[in-house]
Amino acid sequence: MATRKKLLARDIMSTKGVQCVGEHESLLDASRMMRDLKVGCLPICGDDQRLKGVITDRDIVVQCVAEGRDASGVQAGELAGALHWVDAEADANEALETMERHQIKRLPVIDVKNDHRLCGMITEADLAKNLTDEQIAEFASRVYATAG
Repeated sequence: MATRKKLLARDIMSTKGVQCVGEHESLLDASRMMRDLKVGCLPICGDDQRLKGVITDRDIVVQCVAEGRDASGVQAGELAGALHWVDAEADANEALETMERHQIKRLPVIDVKNDHRLCGMITEADLAKNLTDEQIAEFASRVYATAG
């Protein structure tokens, strides 16, 4: 009887949208990249090509447009926020737990063995394709939970 291979973060991540927006590029540039890549989130990388944060389409709307700021004059790095990530070789459950604990819907995957380089992102769609119905239900209840 064959044993089931342990599912790793790299097994469930998508590489679509893993292209970084530079921390000094504008939110206008970031929004155009999102449009062209058909994604709602981009990793933000510094001049050293290291992950500095992530930015979502919602971040741009809420923290820039709704505040009346000019998206062409705001750098992506200004919206970087807290950074959470998972090692590509980590168990997929670790990625799921990180997303649940921090109530995030997208998680950068870092290849620690390859000089800590960004190699993908885990999204809700990736979870839906790779996890059990029970795991997905638990994720949804934790990530979408509202404060009391």
